[in-house]
Amino acid sequence: MLLILAFVFNTLLALLVILIHYEVLFQLDKRLPKVSHLPARFKVLVGAGVIFLAHIVEIWIFAFGYLLTLQFDGMGGLTGPASGHGALLDYVYLSFITYTTVGYGDVVANGYLRYLTGVEALLGLLLITWSASFLFLEMQKYWTSSKR
Repeated sequence: MLLILAFVFNTLLALLVILIHYEVLFQLDKRLPKVSHLPARFKVLVGAGVIFLAHIVEIWIFAFGYLLTLQFDGMGGLTGPASGHGALLDYVYLSFITYTTVGYGDVVANGYLRYLTGVEALLGLLLITWSASFLFLEMQKYWTSSKR
């Protein structure tokens, strides 16, 4: 039963994060061309800043996912030097190193919580590369137009 709960919760969390990221990129694509008071090359900076904030929000969503998952007995836990307190920032730290696929290994998930870390690492890789692709296209669009 816990495996099914973990699967459903992780799927919903992944869908939420994908939808947020999609919407951020969609709105940027729609609104950046309308920002006429900024030089074209600064639109890329605005895009990078907004995307950075989107990643931060997504990381925090996963951190709250860890917190919520660990409220159920038998879902697993965290091991490592920072994980003894159960503080929210421990979950945020785990989320940052997992989302960015750095994975230092000082805080480790066990039990069914490992499934969520796997989902987050895969999604982090996907969303970071999606952002990089988007910014590359924006740079082509605005840096080329600023040279004319």
